[in-house]
Amino acid sequence: MSCEKFPSLAAIILAAGKGVRMNSDLPKVMHTVGGQPMLVHVINQAKGAGIERIIVIVGYKREMVIPIVEQNGAEYVIQEEQLGTGHAVSVAEPLFRDYHGDIIVLSGDVPLLSIETLHRIVDFHRGRDVVATMLTAYALDPTDYGRVLRGNDGEVKGVKEHDDCDEEELRIKEINSGIYVFRSQQLFDTLRLINNKNAQREYYLPDVFLHYLAQKEKVAAYVGDFDEIHGVNNLQDLEKVREIYERRSVTA
Repeated sequence: MSCEKFPSLAAIILAAGKGVRMNSDLPKVMHTVGGQPMLVHVINQAKGAGIERIIVIVGYKREMVIPIVEQNGAEYVIQEEQLGTGHAVSVAEPLFRDYHGDIIVLSGDVPLLSIETLHRIVDFHRGRDVVATMLTAYALDPTDYGRVLRGNDGEVKGVKEHDDCDEEELRIKEINSGIYVFRSQQLFDTLRLINNKNAQREYYLPDVFLHYLAQKEKVAAYVGDFDEIHGVNNLQDLEKVREIYERRSVTA
């Protein structure tokens, strides 16, 4: 698929976390896949999809991350305290004061997403007159991932972080990838409404969906391939992602 530019589309890449479960002093997004930091893969995803403005949220050991951001043609914003994904996105708001297009939020630890899927989720979002769209997938083992809650009609009714799910919700196999498309101004307005009353005491970006739904706003979920949205939370995840990457490289 070509890298045709989307009108009025910017990207925010979340890359501020330490990655405690990696058992490493290296910022999580600096761990390599195919010889390049995961963050570089994600910046290249956005560039390859024709997204011209790319903002990376940096925090932990940013002195190591910022040069990579700049070398790869992206901008950065500093999240001084790592207070959750919702807070991370909110620190970029000053850069979007006069912007009224869409924002795609990507994760710096999800390096396998294809440009084709990026195109599909944006097209899906724009073809349905919704305020926000999340990329989901079905996982055989959904441990550690947020769960997508759907009603009997198949419509999205909410999303919950793993640690906040009850026993029944933990059995749900459809997981939230952490990748979203939002209408920019409604996103930042809604981020002011979320709180940190949860198990991790963090401001979760997916909580904006709860506010949208409470206001009867339409949201959507696009189901993708789990291999593509495989996030890296620990060294075992990293090895799995490297294995998928190498397999792709052989068959490409």
